[in-house]
Amino acid sequence: MQNRSLVQDYIERAQVRIGAVEYLFSKKSWADVVRESQEIVELALKALLRDCNIDVPRIHDVSGILTEEKRKLPAAIHKDLDKICDISRSLRRDRELAYYGSEDLTPSEFYKEKDAKEALESAQFVVKTVSQVLKA
Repeated sequence: MQNRSLVQDYIERAQVRIGAVEYLFSKKSWADVVRESQEIVELALKALLRDCNIDVPRIHDVSGILTEEKRKLPAAIHKDLDKICDISRSLRRDRELAYYGSEDLTPSEFYKEKDAKEALESAQFVVKTVSQVLKA
């Protein structure tokens, strides 16, 4: 059984969060932009999985699942799947580091505008692409 409202909830929340990340970007909170962009991508991709009746794992990077289940995904997403998977993997690597840092890394010092811009643009791309496919 598929909970259609959950699919819609995920994608709508991802869309709303884009605005929040744009605000963080305007405040030059680069590390927070990176972290929140990852969460946006995760929500959008989990909406896609749910829409395709694929079990949604409790992990942050679903690129492996997307690749394994490519045949179940809408054909319209296939041309962008490699890029989407690269984005998911890349942002997943930064998830904890951008939030917590480490003994030798302070997030607000480490992440730069270029990192934030790339993360935000990646999140915007994934949300736009998934939203278009879910409406098809």
